[in-house]
Parts: sequence; structure tokens; C-alpha cells
Amino acid sequence: MSLDHDHMELLRLSTCGSVDDGKSTLIGRILYDSKSLFDDQLEALERVSRLKGDEQVNWADLTDGLREEQEQGITIDVAYRYFATPRRKFIVADTPGHVQYTRNMVTGASTANLALVLVDARNGVIEQTRRHSYIASLLGIPHLVVCVNKMDLVDYSEARFEEIRADFSAFATKLDIQDITSIPVSALHGEHVIEPSDKMPWHSGPSLMEFLETVHIGSDRNLTEARFPVQYVIRPRSESYHDYRGYGGQVASGVFHVGDEIMVLPTGIRSTIKSIDAFDQRLDAAYAPMSVSIQLENDVDISRGGMLVKTDDIPYVTKELEAKVCWMHERPMVIGRKYEIKQTTSSIKAMCQELCYRVDVNTLEEDHEKEYLSLNEVGHVRFKLAKPLMYDSYKRNRACGAFIIVDEATNATVGAGMIAEPSHDIPAPDFEGYVI
Repeated sequence: MSLDHDHMELLRLSTCGSVDDGKSTLIGRILYDSKSLFDDQLEALERVSRLKGDEQVNWADLTDGLREEQEQGITIDVAYRYFATPRRKFIVADTPGHVQYTRNMVTGASTANLALVLVDARNGVIEQTRRHSYIASLLGIPHLVVCVNKMDLVDYSEARFEEIRADFSAFATKLDIQDITSIPVSALHGEHVIEPSDKMPWHSGPSLMEFLETVHIGSDRNLTEARFPVQYVIRPRSESYHDYRGYGGQVASGVFHVGDEIMVLPTGIRSTIKSIDAFDQRLDAAYAPMSVSIQLENDVDISRGGMLVKTDDIPYVTKELEAKVCWMHERPMVIGRKYEIKQTTSSIKAMCQELCYRVDVNTLEEDHEKEYLSLNEVGHVRFKLAKPLMYDSYKRNRACGAFIIVDEATNATVGAGMIAEPSHDIPAPDFEGYVI
């Protein structure tokens, strides 16, 4: 069957689970059963299995790419897998299960539509299940699937599955995830992965693959807040485009139409969209995540880091922000230290003003005593900025509510932040009445 890849919807999927929950086996099984393997990959798998003396193909060998990790029996980096079915395209970010790899999960899951949390049917909901689910919630992933694996080892017991589902539901009341689905599978035997399983007639829901192909993700994108961070000013200076001055970038969220009244931030200057261009065509509208050039009716002074927004929907413009921060570096985050914050196309010097509390990612309890964040820890942090930043809360707008933290001295990325709603009223920005 030929797949029209260009017009198929793309589902970004993050998988997480503890070390032996069978993630690699499940992904290998999906790739094989969805016919996304090349013949030479399959032959290599069968050859490895024969050399090991295994009776059947070990699907984990397909995804555990690094020889050293296989020898240690662990997977340590974030591996991306691509596959497609006749109904949808998929990108899988396979993130490690170890406690010390919170930062890898944040990296792999930050753009996901759906998080697949694997649970071993024998062990049920454990500390790492809770940690992974909390991080998925922190990252604002709209859909979460609790995939109860190894059902073959509990005799495909409905009672055991329902017990795990109830345990997870009780914990999930603390999380901010709207859509949670539980699905029982046996990745090793392919039960309920692609096709419904006759071993579990008591489960009336879709198979895992059927769910992944049909879960509604169209409304996950923010088409409400119109935000266009400017990456660069386009001045071709050619004969055919002698007077052209466009602002190039990627629509972060929302929709812009020709004729829309817009405001330029941080100055507050107002103008109207004259044209929207993409490559060699004129468009009537642009929406996330399109990359376009926008021309305005007036010759407005905008540089990289500026933002175009609709006049009736302005983000926060302020020199302070609060955020949940996941720390990703061996050198801890310390109050009073200066960093650089990069958000959309902005790059702003910032000082860590206060660590309000640290979150224990396993119990979700708040620790108000600590004064620094160590590697892989998550905390609620208040920053003071050197100049105004345009942002929305991450909960409302993932594109404009996320940032990375860079150490100025080493240029290393040391943290990732998800901006919170301000804990106090922020006054509306004073634009000094700029109107053109």
C-alpha cells in the first residue's frame, strides 16, 4: 500500500518505563507488526537471535542500538524511531527508565502529543511510574496511555489489570493530565499490540496500535493565542524586491490573516499585516507551525527576539517570571547566579532570584528548605530578567511558555523551564501610546 506521507497526521509519542518493563520489546514489536522494518533489519535480528541461541527474535535488539548498553542490559540515551501506518505517521522518543535520567525524559518528551507509560503487570504502579507520569504532566503532554505490559505473566488476569488501573487513577488525581487511557498488552507475544487479543476477551477497548492511530490530536495545537516570534528581517535588496521588508520566522501558535491588526512587542507599535509569504507563494493566512515571512503596512523597526501578536490578545511582557525548572547539569542551580534564558527567538540575561520549593518527583511532595537544584531535580523558581520577555504560561501555550537555561560561562544548556501563571498580578505593559 502506498502511503501519502506528506498529508498524513504526525503523532509524536514518548515512551517511558522502568528498566525491565519491556519498552524496547514493545517498540520492536510495533515496528515489526506495522511492517516498518526493512528486510535486512529483520535478517540481522534473526541472525543475532541464532547466535545467542534464542528460540525467537528478541525485539529489544532492534531498538537497543548501542552495543555497550546491551552488554550492561540498559538503554541510556533518547532514541528516536520513525514509522508509518496507512493511517498516520509516528515519531517515537524512547526515553530511559533510570532514576538519574529525568533530563533525558524531559528532552525526549517535550514535544510529544502522547506519553506511553509502561507498567509491568507483576509489579504494578511503582515509584518510577509515578515519576514518569509527573514529568509527562509537567511537560503538558495532552494524552497519557498506561500500557500494562507482560499480561502473559499474570495469566491475562482482568482483576490484576483493574487493580493497576485503579492504583494509577488514585495517583493521577494529583496530575494535570486530561486524557488517561489504560491498555493491557503482552509485547513479547504481540497480544493486543496491533490486533485485539482473544486472550483478553474481557477488554473491550481498542488495541494499542488502534488507539495510537485514532486518538484525536488535532485540537492539541494552540490555535487561539496568535504569536509570531521574529527570527530575522528579510531585505532581499534585489531589483524585483527592491522595497521588500519582511519578518521571517515560525508561527509559534494561533493564526494570522492578511489584514489583521497586530502589535509589535516589546515596543507596543501597532500595524496591519500587508502580506504573508511562504517560498514563492502568497498566502491568505498562516498558522502554527508554518514558517513564513510577514510584511506589515508600515515600515516598523523590529529585530530578532521581537514578537507579532494580535492587538486583542497580548501575552505577559515583564522582567520577571516564575517557572517549573528541570535541572540538567552536574553543577547545581544556585540562588543569585546569573544565567541566560532562551525562549522562542529571545535570548535574555536572567538571575535566579528564589527557589520557592523543590518537587520530589517520586512523591510529588514539596521541599521548601533547599536552596539549590541538583542534576535531574525539579523546582519552582523565580527569575529576574535584564529586559522584558514576552511569554504565556506553559499550560496555556507550550510554544511560548517553554525556555532553556544556558550557563553564560560555558555556553552549556543547564536547565529547561515551563513558565507558570504569575503568583501575583502583573501590571499591563506601558507602551507609551505607540500607534502608527
